[in-house]
Amino acid sequence: MPTTIGFRPTPEDERILREAARPKESTSETIRRALRLLDHERWLEQFHRDAQRLRDEDLTNEPEAW
Repeated sequence: MPTTIGFRPTPEDERILREAARPKESTSETIRRALRLLDHERWLEQFHRDAQRLRDEDLTNEPEAW
């Protein structure tokens, strides 16, 4: 079941949408693309946190899995 989200852009939002839109891209498509970029950014942040947490992990001391 599709959900509709209402959005009243501020003048700053409208400026960002104008500048971010690709040729012939609708506002909805621009927002969808921005949401996917945001999701990817959050994934990268988690990746970097995990890499930092595991930076001293030494897998050479682990038994072979196969």
